[in-house]
Amino acid sequence: MTVDGVIVLAVSYQHLRAFHAIASEASVSRAARRLSVAQPTLSQQLKALEDRHRVLLFEDRKPPLRLTAAGRELFALTQRLFDASGVIEQFLSDEADEQPRTARLGSDSPIYAARITSRLLARFPELQIQVRIGNARETLKALTDAQVDAAIVSDPPGDNHFIYELLFADRLMVAMSVDHPHAKNRFFPLEMLEQSRLLVREPTSRTRSAVDHLLTRVNVAPREMVEMHTRETIREGVALGLGVGMFISSECPPDARIAYAPLESVARAPDLTGYVVCLAERRRTRLIRAVMEIAGELRRLSPIRVEAPADLAKAPADVARLIADVEAA
Repeated sequence: MTVDGVIVLAVSYQHLRAFHAIASEASVSRAARRLSVAQPTLSQQLKALEDRHRVLLFEDRKPPLRLTAAGRELFALTQRLFDASGVIEQFLSDEADEQPRTARLGSDSPIYAARITSRLLARFPELQIQVRIGNARETLKALTDAQVDAAIVSDPPGDNHFIYELLFADRLMVAMSVDHPHAKNRFFPLEMLEQSRLLVREPTSRTRSAVDHLLTRVNVAPREMVEMHTRETIREGVALGLGVGMFISSECPPDARIAYAPLESVARAPDLTGYVVCLAERRRTRLIRAVMEIAGELRRLSPIRVEAPADLAKAPADVARLIADVEAA
């Protein structure tokens, strides 16, 4: 509301901070420790918020606290509010200090998470970095929920709330035991997939989506598919001879027990493209600028060469067309 031409917040920032901390911790006592305030003070601030706006935010006061429907909606809003507050604080501190203090990376690719971490630390030796690994869906959700500052994901959906920097384009390889009959071949025959047990990731994995799309494109159905969830589990299964797996070429680490080969007679278009994704509202912070610059540097090491425009804050569909144009050239 406005009083004498001055904008006044109708909601107490302190009360929102109290609610957000309690909702984040699912506990008043833990939230009090987090904010370094007395537990009764925090409880009073939460009650004042509920009473003033005549809304029930938690189902009861017994831990673990559970949000009501209204509480869940408010929590989604306060996540954005306090993320923006953190951005402002980091922006102001960046202006006074030459380097950011913390960075939270989410990634569906351990390889590229490590590469970006390495280059960030080379730029900012005092930077405290936290990396969390998950599939593309989990990683994008963490970014949307402001649990990470930047996400490394494969083939993300286009969204105007995000900015994108193309990181790599890659193809799928077949992983097999060194005892496999085709382990020493230059290519893995397509028809052999129909006779093989294929070890695959979970359905929400972008690698799994790329494998399913490739199998549909070449009209091949494996004899059997076994879901083993993680890359590490699949590699171990391959090494033990349980079946064959499929990985992008940059995620085929040396292993004396495993041989890798591309599929025979498959078009050379990329099967997977990876991006660094950040919230558009944070694009001007020093940390995000550095992460995006590093992504551009690493793109030169992409298994499939692609030159992208300097301003690559585009939806992935636009970038996919760009890659297709480069491949056709």
